[in-house]
Amino acid sequence: MRYLILSDIHGNWEALQAVRAHVRRKRFDRVAFLGDAVGYGASPNQVLAWLRSLGSALDVVRGNHDRVCAGLDSAEYFNRYAREAAMWTLEHLEERNLEFLKSFSEGPLGLTDHVAICHGSTVDEDAYVFSAHDGQIAFAGLPHDLIFFGHTHIPSLFLLREDNGRRTLKVRLLAGRRIVLDLEPDRRYLINPGSVGQPRDRDPRAAYAILDTDQRRIYLYRVAYRTSVARRRILGAGLPPVLGDRLLYGA
Repeated sequence: MRYLILSDIHGNWEALQAVRAHVRRKRFDRVAFLGDAVGYGASPNQVLAWLRSLGSALDVVRGNHDRVCAGLDSAEYFNRYAREAAMWTLEHLEERNLEFLKSFSEGPLGLTDHVAICHGSTVDEDAYVFSAHDGQIAFAGLPHDLIFFGHTHIPSLFLLREDNGRRTLKVRLLAGRRIVLDLEPDRRYLINPGSVGQPRDRDPRAAYAILDTDQRRIYLYRVAYRTSVARRRILGAGLPPVLGDRLLYGA
């Protein structure tokens, strides 16, 4: 089984189109989406319509922006720019896309006996996983060997190993146009594939991953797209300019 792993599209249609074009010649059987389809970007309806078109081939968990933009939670804890974008998104969502967004389930979600997905941490969809301590909590929340998460918008790897009764946890940032990870037996992995539509690792390219469960291999990619077009769309929608400016720098 091959999964296309996507996270944090954030209403960025230009970035999603670039990923779709890049993956066109790569085989995958299902799409696993780690949450935050909307918020910040100016194309929520296009993004949700594409996700809807996947039908039963989509496995999805909601993100915090999905929850707020669907009107299921208050935006009071968002910063001013995120709050303005959430309110704008809720006002502009087509009814069928709004209902689809409301249907996103709270994670975590098991894809197989060994693979699971979530948005933030395994124990709290709003919690960020940045540090080794965060990783330990997330590993403790699920028994799966491989867990994909999003929310931080930073491609990263947490590797938990136990040798002769001694546990070690290593944290690694994942940078580069193409990375191949071979999954070792008797190891556990927490992997963030990065953000499709709002990278925050100072690399503006869209990020995504492919998991091949038969080969026990993960491919992570970065794809350039027309950030200036996505920025102009945000400005044209009357959204805060900072939401477009940050796309140019991956910040």
